[in-house]
Amino acid sequence: MKPCFGYIRVSTQKQGEGVSLDAQKDAITVFASQNSLTITEWFEEKRTAAKRGRPVFNQMLRQLKKRKAEGLVMHKIDRSSRNLRDWTLISELPRYGVKPYFVMEGLDFETRGGRLSANLQAVIAEDYIFNLREETKKGIHGRLKQGLFPFRAPVGYLDTGRGQPKARDPKKAPLIREAFELYASRQFSLRTLLQEMNQRGLRNHDNQPLTMRGIETILNNTFYTGLITIKRSGCTFRGIHEPVVPTRLFARVQEIKAGRSGPKTTRHNHLFQGLFRCGYCNNPMTPEIQKGRTYYRCQKSGCPTATIREEQLDQAIRWNLQRLVLTEEAAFKLKAAWCGDAVTKEATQRQTSLDLRVAEQEKRLERLTDLLLDDAIDQETYRSRQADMRLRLQELKEKQADTPDVDKIAKYRREYLELMKTLCLLYEMAKPREKREIVENAFSNRVVVGKNVELEPYIWLRRPQNDLGVPNGAPARGRDTDLPGVPYGCPHLEKMFKMMRRAIENHADEGMP
Repeated sequence: MKPCFGYIRVSTQKQGEGVSLDAQKDAITVFASQNSLTITEWFEEKRTAAKRGRPVFNQMLRQLKKRKAEGLVMHKIDRSSRNLRDWTLISELPRYGVKPYFVMEGLDFETRGGRLSANLQAVIAEDYIFNLREETKKGIHGRLKQGLFPFRAPVGYLDTGRGQPKARDPKKAPLIREAFELYASRQFSLRTLLQEMNQRGLRNHDNQPLTMRGIETILNNTFYTGLITIKRSGCTFRGIHEPVVPTRLFARVQEIKAGRSGPKTTRHNHLFQGLFRCGYCNNPMTPEIQKGRTYYRCQKSGCPTATIREEQLDQAIRWNLQRLVLTEEAAFKLKAAWCGDAVTKEATQRQTSLDLRVAEQEKRLERLTDLLLDDAIDQETYRSRQADMRLRLQELKEKQADTPDVDKIAKYRREYLELMKTLCLLYEMAKPREKREIVENAFSNRVVVGKNVELEPYIWLRRPQNDLGVPNGAPARGRDTDLPGVPYGCPHLEKMFKMMRRAIENHADEGMP
C-alpha cells in the first residue's frame, strides 16, 4: 500500500459547515482503497484557492518535498488550486518522487497526454475564477450605483436582505449619533470617547466593546451621512439608506480629527482650554494652575502676551455678551420688522438660493467627470474631489429637504429674539461645559493681546444690530448675508437654542419662574 496525503478544501468557513468536505473525504477514501493507496494524513483547508498563501496547503507541500508521503490525493483539480503559481508547485511534485492523484479526473501525470490535460484544466480553473471575479465586480458596482451597500452593514445599521437598503439599528444608531456629537464638542479625545461610548453600551457586531480602531472606523465612515465610500477604489456613491449623522456634523468631526480645530483633549478640564489664542503670535493660550488660580499663558518666549487669569477671560465674555443682548424695545422693533411679508420673502429666497446651489454643485460634479474623461486630471485627484463634492452636495440636499415654511420661520424668529434677550443670563446660569459651548458658538475669533481680550461675534449675533442700523464689529460675512432676518439653520445658533431649551426645562422642573 502506497502512503499518501489527502487534501480537501472549501473556499469559505460557511461552506465548511456543510457536507462538501465530508463528500470529498469519502470520495478520496474510496479512490484510495480501489488503487492500493493508504491515506496517512489528512489536510483540511477552508480558504479560497484563487489567492496564493494558503497555510495548510504550503505546510503540506513542505512535508511532501521531504518525502513524508509518496502521493497526494485530491478530489478535483480546482480543489488543489485556482491560480497557476500554486498549480506549478503541484506539477513539480513528481520531481520529488510524489505522484498527484485526482479522483474525478483520473489523470496520469506520468504520460504526456495526462500532464497536458491536467494543465489545460488548471488554466480553465484559473480563467473561471478570474471571470467570476470580474462578474462579481460588475454586480457590486451595479448595486453601488443603485445606492445599495452589498456588504455587511456597519455598526448602527442592520442587514435586511439582498437588494434591500440597510436599516437603522434602533439601539445602536442613536449611540452612533451621540459619538459624533460628543467628539465634535472637543471635550473628548479618541481614547476618552471610546471609554464613554463603551460605558453607554455601544457594541460591535459581535456584541463586544469597541476598540480604538473600531471607534476611528465609525468616525471616518461616510455611510452614516448617506454616502457610500469604497476605501479600496476611493469611489463615492449616494446611498438610499436613511442617514444617522448630518453631513455638517460629519465634516466638523473630520476637521477636528485632522487637527484643524484646535486641541480636543482636556486632561484637567480647564474652563477655557483650547478656546483662546495669542493675538501676537497666534499660539494657543495654555492653562496652568498657580497658587490655586488658573492662568492662561502664551508659551512663546518674549511674547508681549504673558499671562491672563481665568476670571479676566470670564469677565470679558460676560461684558461682550451683555452688549449684544437685545432690550425689550429693540426686540419689539425687530419682531415688527421680521413678521408678515418679510417671513414669506425669506422662505421664497431661501428655497430659491438652495435650489440654485444644489444645481450648481451637480454641474460641478458633471464637469469633474468630463475632466477625467478628457485626461485633464488623474484618477486619484478625481476620486478625492468627487468625495468632497458629494459630501458638499449631500449637505446642501439636507438643507434643501429641511427648508422651513412660513410658520417654522416665524417660530424660529420668536425663539431667536427670546435667546437674544437672555443671552448673558444663559451664560451666567450655565454649567462649565455649557459655558464653553456658548463661547465656541458665540465668538468666531477669540484672542488675547497683551492683557486685553478681543472677541469677534458670529454673524448670527451681529444680525440684530445690523438690522437695527447699529454699527457693531466688522462687516457681516457668511453665506446667508443676502437673506433677511435670522440666519436659519446656522449650526452655532442651533446649539444655542438647545442650551436655552434645556435651561428652560431645568428651571421648570425646579419650580422656578
